[in-house]
Amino acid sequence: MSLHLEAKKGEIAENVLLPGDPLRAKWIAETFLDDSKCYNDIRGMLGYTGTFEGKRISVQGTGMGIPSAMIYTNELINEYGVKKLIRVGSAGAFQPHLQLMDIVIAMSASTNSALNRERFKGADFAPTASFGLLMKATEFAKRYKINFHAGNVLSSDIFYDEEPDYYKRWAKYGVLCAEMETAGIYTLAAKYRVEALSILTISDSLVSKEEISAEMREQKLYEMVKIALNSF
Repeated sequence: MSLHLEAKKGEIAENVLLPGDPLRAKWIAETFLDDSKCYNDIRGMLGYTGTFEGKRISVQGTGMGIPSAMIYTNELINEYGVKKLIRVGSAGAFQPHLQLMDIVIAMSASTNSALNRERFKGADFAPTASFGLLMKATEFAKRYKINFHAGNVLSSDIFYDEEPDYYKRWAKYGVLCAEMETAGIYTLAAKYRVEALSILTISDSLVSKEEISAEMREQKLYEMVKIALNSF
């Protein structure tokens, strides 16, 4: 048992999916996992363990933002021995060729957060995906003809930015989309020598101003989850 997770030792698998929304964790467990059992509901941050095609897998909600995601990532790694973590979340498109419900696999994560500035004494650290998980995800998507985009994403500390065109600075350098957790997860994975990947679904576009519904954000992201589950 850790500060934010009430699971006993052995109740969490070495492979963990990390949705931000705890209700998405519940949906994933009920939809994709066999014999799933809830091991955590502290602060409503639901966590489950079950099996997928015979492989033991957990799914743990992390909440929104880098600080919250890092709390759960840290405890999962250091208190429960987790070895592979895959974030499954939503993102806002920065590029006109990205359409609603497109899949983005995050090779790396830029950020406007200061999470690493003190850690590296003002130098810039580049949070990067695990190559092994990245290859498995892209190979599965190609095999089953699931369209995806792979590249740099922005892990932002700001959801409602006061500058509506801020994204254009990042888009100019090829950043695909914005989300709020990946840079923190990749940083801790690098520190503790475990594997991490973020697979995202485009839920809205800063270019076209289109967006999917709240229900779809929570429960209709099948392709993203299928890629993630088959990447462990």
